[in-house]
Amino acid sequence: MATMQRFSIGLSVLGVALVFAGAMRGHPRAATSEASPAPAQVGVETPQVVNAKIEMRAVNGSLADTFRGIAAQVDKPEWIAYSVAEIAGDRTACCGNFNDSYGGCGTCRLEKENGVTGTTSQKDATSGTVQLEGSRQLVVLFRLEAKQVMRIREASENCTLDAGGLPFIWLTGVRPAESVAMLSDFVNRATFEGHGEHGIGQGALSAIALHADPSADRAFESFVAADQPEQLRKHASFWLGAARGKAGELLLQKMAKSDPSPQVRSQVAFALSVSHEPEALNEMIHMAKEDESSHVRGQALFWLAQKAGQKAMGAITGAIENDPDTDVKKKAVFALSQMPKDEGVPKLIEVAKTNRNREVRKQAMFWLGQSNDPRALDFFEQVLTR
Repeated sequence: MATMQRFSIGLSVLGVALVFAGAMRGHPRAATSEASPAPAQVGVETPQVVNAKIEMRAVNGSLADTFRGIAAQVDKPEWIAYSVAEIAGDRTACCGNFNDSYGGCGTCRLEKENGVTGTTSQKDATSGTVQLEGSRQLVVLFRLEAKQVMRIREASENCTLDAGGLPFIWLTGVRPAESVAMLSDFVNRATFEGHGEHGIGQGALSAIALHADPSADRAFESFVAADQPEQLRKHASFWLGAARGKAGELLLQKMAKSDPSPQVRSQVAFALSVSHEPEALNEMIHMAKEDESSHVRGQALFWLAQKAGQKAMGAITGAIENDPDTDVKKKAVFALSQMPKDEGVPKLIEVAKTNRNREVRKQAMFWLGQSNDPRALDFFEQVLTR
């Protein structure tokens, strides 16, 4: 999938209506200044919220029942949010824009499609202190209108949230497993077909991926089952690699060996490439060598090239020599061109000089010509002046 090849993913969704039965009572709204953050409730993790009419509410009964009770009364646009523990890792989620490195968030303008304005570095912009690790609380946000959930977003707790002047309900006492269960309902109802990358199902999927609770791993195991829609399995595989650590890597290994769709398995190769687990590289090498689909083998080779290193180089050169499919050999040559030049260029020259397959030699010559490397120029000079 082209939109997911450089650490971005075009994920899509279906809108889901929530009809509620029980209403919360006795909580009048309190308007805050549009210029100042909402005051934090003692003992409760709250985000920095500006330009909002804030109301604090405690979950009464289950999260789903409380949420339905609120939504049943919502006619005009409104935000509901809460926080849960975020899975370990140096990452930020700014306005739903996932970044696999911690770098601060800036201000997230919730009422804009791409609403991040400004960023902060690992040095806190207000205190001047260095934050030694990423945020450990995840904020999950729901935009409601006409009693329906219109959008789900997530943000790390260091983000400042600008609610655009809308009412903003902050729920306290949320159990992470109940959050995963409620979000999973949105995922299971979504089609993930043709709705762009900011749909409800995608928002729910990415929010679940960043939950620290073990129930998130169980949810993802259900999302990637062979009887689930192919598009859901593709999108879920990305988050297994990007966020779910060892548990995610083990599920990806299982998918690499057993998923019936070559298109899904090629996405698994990408997901393995973004995983930080050491065993992910070995599974990519296995896919590059053993997968029955030449398309999957080629994709695994491409992503291996992005990882570099001796193991990756061995798998790529092995494919050039031994894969029975010329197209896979050519993709392996391309993979060499993606390696760091000190590794890739000498190997490309070697292939251009010695490989028995004429098409493979031509491919190596082509990518050498694109490298702008002096060693490639010297090689061409030798060839042309014989």
